[in-house]
Amino acid sequence: MSTSPGTDHDTARHALLTMWTIRRFEEAVDDLFARGLMHGTMHLSIGQEASATGACLALRTDDAITSTHRGHGHCIAKGADLTRMMAELLAKETGYCRGRGGSMHIADTATGNLGANGIVAGGIPIAAGAALAYQMRGEDRVVACFFGDGAANEGAFHEAVNLAAIWKLPVVFICENNKYGMSFSTEKSMAIENISERAAGYGIPGVTVDGNDLDAVYDAVSTAVARARAGDGPTLVENLTYRWKGHSKSDKNLYRTKEEIADWRSRDPILRFEAQIKEAGVLTDEEVQAVRTQAMEQMRDAVRQANAAPDADPSDLLDAVFARA
Repeated sequence: MSTSPGTDHDTARHALLTMWTIRRFEEAVDDLFARGLMHGTMHLSIGQEASATGACLALRTDDAITSTHRGHGHCIAKGADLTRMMAELLAKETGYCRGRGGSMHIADTATGNLGANGIVAGGIPIAAGAALAYQMRGEDRVVACFFGDGAANEGAFHEAVNLAAIWKLPVVFICENNKYGMSFSTEKSMAIENISERAAGYGIPGVTVDGNDLDAVYDAVSTAVARARAGDGPTLVENLTYRWKGHSKSDKNLYRTKEEIADWRSRDPILRFEAQIKEAGVLTDEEVQAVRTQAMEQMRDAVRQANAAPDADPSDLLDAVFARA
């Protein structure tokens, strides 16, 4: 696709549906957790939907992604089955990892999702390794590597980006800068204004965009993907965005003000995209409402089917850990 998503009817509808699906999925799991029907913890990306959606729109079906602990949006944007995702979070046998991985460890190789990761920056060297494999096999596939601002201060970030730059690996490093690594502000954790400035140290392009602007994200990632696919190496794309919810379910949000959260909620990427495409005449009010309804119905169906699935069987919990004698 050469044009921005917001200018094409079918692509705009797909993008809007993807963002609403991400939003409704996370609202659903938030509710299930609050009612004691989902256990463990989770990390919600509500407010960041344009980043995952815009980036994955720039990829081919056979391209890959690596994700993070805040990865529901990446998984959905890359084409995951909602029922299998919901089943995984509910510890059901029909889940992507048979209920053993939960929110932070969903993987779907069929859609190119090499996995979410509970280790901060854990997916970055995996992305470089997958890109190296594509390069060695002579394939023109690309890996999009999602990570947060906190991960940019980990050693794995430096090692992976440095090797990717040296070997010109077909990988796009996408930093979703939501301003906080857990509760620690990027204003205190870094001495630079934009994380993309670090790209210069590796001799690769770096760009910072409004991560709540779907078209801006798509355009930046598309350029980076084209460069990677052509054999010219990686790019560091920084999407400036914000998570409305806390870091995890145990976060009491004591490190930021209600006014700050309200300000970012007013920049809702989904409502922004809706207004943009309606004003441009790409979609009508009726079509936008139909997308909202479809996303809600898909989510309700996923919850019903996942709840009806059998629970994961603990008797064979270690089958995939140890080899049979």
